[in-house]
Amino acid sequence: QLQLVESGGGLVQPGGSLKLSCAASGFTWDYSAIGWFRQAPGKEREGVSCISSSADTTGYADSVKGRFTISRDNAKNTVYLQMNSLKSEDTAVYYCAAGGNSYCQGYVPRVIRSWGQGTQVIVSS
Repeated sequence: QLQLVESGGGLVQPGGSLKLSCAASGFTWDYSAIGWFRQAPGKEREGVSCISSSADTTGYADSVKGRFTISRDNAKNTVYLQMNSLKSEDTAVYYCAAGGNSYCQGYVPRVIRSWGQGTQVIVSS
């Protein structure tokens, strides 16, 4: 059974950093692009970043470019999102999503096959 589990969320002050993890099980991870999304209260879910299956392609939303870095360790079936210089507007529930193929389309997987349950990030002083 395909399963994605996010972790690493929490409360952080503006300007601080967090590193989110997305651990996968139950499917062939090596052939899936993985994306991070977020949903703030009262807003629609939006794409944040994507990494291709071979990690040769990454993409970022303009709002996080230069502050967030996506990476993956296929040996550990884990994708990471390093978030630096956090702002209050980064407050959201963050979700990872497994792609149905190896490719990103910009900063989201071209096809999404499964979602994680989300991890809360709160940026506040």
